[in-house]
Amino acid sequence: MNLRRRSKSFEPRWAKPIPEPTPRWLSQGILYGLLIAGGIVMVTPFVWMIATSLKPAKEVFLGHFFPIAPTFENYDAVLKKVPFARWYLNSLIVAALTTMSVAFFDSLTGFALAKYEFRGKNLIFVFILSTLMVPTEMLIIPWFILSNNLNWVDTYWGIMFPGVITAFGTFLMKQFMEGVPSELLDAARIDGVSEFGLFWRIAMPLVKPALAALCIFTFLGNWNAFLWPVIITERMDMRTVPVGLSFFSGEAGASWELIMAGASMATIPVLIVFLFFQRQIIKGIALTGLKG
Repeated sequence: MNLRRRSKSFEPRWAKPIPEPTPRWLSQGILYGLLIAGGIVMVTPFVWMIATSLKPAKEVFLGHFFPIAPTFENYDAVLKKVPFARWYLNSLIVAALTTMSVAFFDSLTGFALAKYEFRGKNLIFVFILSTLMVPTEMLIIPWFILSNNLNWVDTYWGIMFPGVITAFGTFLMKQFMEGVPSELLDAARIDGVSEFGLFWRIAMPLVKPALAALCIFTFLGNWNAFLWPVIITERMDMRTVPVGLSFFSGEAGASWELIMAGASMATIPVLIVFLFFQRQIIKGIALTGLKG
């Protein structure tokens, strides 16, 4: 008892009591509340797009959020008035082929820059990175002149060629290829594996998370691309979905109910990619942040 009283008497007067920690249920409630609020903000435009696509033309500007008399006539009109199925096919072809090209060539370039020593390697890598600082708008005119001279206008290759190899993908894959153990590659060389076999059979399986993230980002980026496809395509049947939807907007006004119906159908591949590859998307964002 004397020792306890003496220790209390020696406590400094300025010492403050340690505040009690915030209850766990309160901190989790605040966190979930913020997440729900953020989710509502993110989902509201998508719900509004679906709701507008179900409204008759006379209801679009009435001010109510949900349609009074829902109808699927807008979807039928989009499919009948324009070659929407062809636009859909064009977008799938362009996005799929560009994604495969980026996955192969960016990985191959990144592997060469990461695992081989040759003169000018660092200079080449700096040159590749420097292209990231060039705005796309500055490249549109040279791209179009090249495409026009080579008769690439209104062709799939004309739409795809600016994105078949990307500087970002090369940088990303180089960073991850550097993590592949050189000892493993040397052991495979001793076993008689070719240099391309080292890339395809050894390195590629080890960088699957980064490769999956690159493929997803590339597919979504090409599916939503508008600026270059609208410049390089002239014929109606060669348009992609984002370019084709501009058909419903002109000087006389925009048919928002048709635009929203087409946009709703255009989001189906994006939703499928997200539903099946959401783990890879999240992992890819985390990996690009760590490696970058």
